[in-house]
Amino acid sequence: MEFLKSNLDLGVVGILGFMSFIMIACVIERYLYYARVDLSAFEDPEDLDLALTRNLTAIATIGANAPYIGLLGTVLGILIAFYDIGLQGKIETAAMMMGLALALKATALGLVVAIPSLVFYNALLRRTERLKARWRRVRRA
Repeated sequence: MEFLKSNLDLGVVGILGFMSFIMIACVIERYLYYARVDLSAFEDPEDLDLALTRNLTAIATIGANAPYIGLLGTVLGILIAFYDIGLQGKIETAAMMMGLALALKATALGLVVAIPSLVFYNALLRRTERLKARWRRVRRA
């Protein structure tokens, strides 16, 4: 339990930080790709769709799962807080509230990662729809 107690914050923050890094890298890559994509190079709509939606799944997956990583950190933090209370044999309100407050920061961090991920995902998805519409318009002309 001591290992978990001493490494919980580092583990949760590390995982969420890594997820944030991957998400930001994918978002930057997609925006750069959309800025320079040559729509006339695509003959098949499926090829266009595959090219435009690459890495969007990773962004959506991070947005969907980051709150669960934060929630896991919160549950483990509460478990540690109750374990410490059980070892002491008495309930000190200040110690219990401090343990719970520290546990809840994991959920907040998960939301800090998830919310921008989903905003970027939706913005990029909208951009792909606009690019596909432009491709269809160019093909008709």
